[in-house]
Amino acid sequence: MKLVLLGTAGGPRPSVHRAAPAQAIVHRDQVHVVDCGNGVARQMAAAGLRLDKLAGIYITHHHADHMVDVGALPLLAWTDGMTEPVGIHGPAGITASVGHFVEMMRIELESRTSTTGRAAFPSLLHCHDLTGPGVVHESDGLRVTATLVDHPPFEHALAYRFDGDGRSVVISGDTRYSPKLAELATGADVLVHEAIYEEALAEQLRGARAATLREHLVSCHTTAQDAGRLAKEAGVRTLVLSHLVPHHPTVTEEMWRAAAASQFDGEIIIGRDLLDI
Repeated sequence: MKLVLLGTAGGPRPSVHRAAPAQAIVHRDQVHVVDCGNGVARQMAAAGLRLDKLAGIYITHHHADHMVDVGALPLLAWTDGMTEPVGIHGPAGITASVGHFVEMMRIELESRTSTTGRAAFPSLLHCHDLTGPGVVHESDGLRVTATLVDHPPFEHALAYRFDGDGRSVVISGDTRYSPKLAELATGADVLVHEAIYEEALAEQLRGARAATLREHLVSCHTTAQDAGRLAKEAGVRTLVLSHLVPHHPTVTEEMWRAAAASQFDGEIIIGRDLLDI
């Protein structure tokens, strides 16, 4: 089982340095994608991952940078030859969101189906609204478990754990320090955790609402130090910092690593787009 970081930026503002949040878990010949930020299909192509092998989508919460392409990704996979159903898991409301996308694309879908003979696109989408913890997918030696994390104002924000072929990977989604996440990540080989660098937030904040946004970031996200603390408490082997805020080169990899290493003495990787782990 392989982890590929497709996009490691945090926030909806497009960046020339990093792509929007997304991760791929490659298990045998299937691809499972956690979060669908803008351009996720292109990032899959850049990573050498086949779109027609898309088997599952797992959305952590209803922020645009995490789910704006939740419909576009399976649609593009369908046009690229995907014939097997894809499970789409996410917080309550994900079924409705996908349904609205399908309706928006109705003319395209009818045209392409009639001219290519493909199976109807909506028939391949199996959506699941999640409101609590538990196993959400299990097949072919892969188990996916979800838990609720703390990312106000959302009632349902999720983290996911993938166990397969003797390896375990946990994706935090967006969250402030969360004991439930530490429990989910206990003993994991890899924990991908979001991180903010509080002292440098001014690099990414500007305009009339900068103070309000800063308050949100500090109260609803996790510092690199606290990500390290959680990794230590969970006993993970490798901590990967991703969803980096600010995702600006003035905050160097050494700065991110030092912040997490103040609490965690295991392996620390600073996420980069298209990195295989």
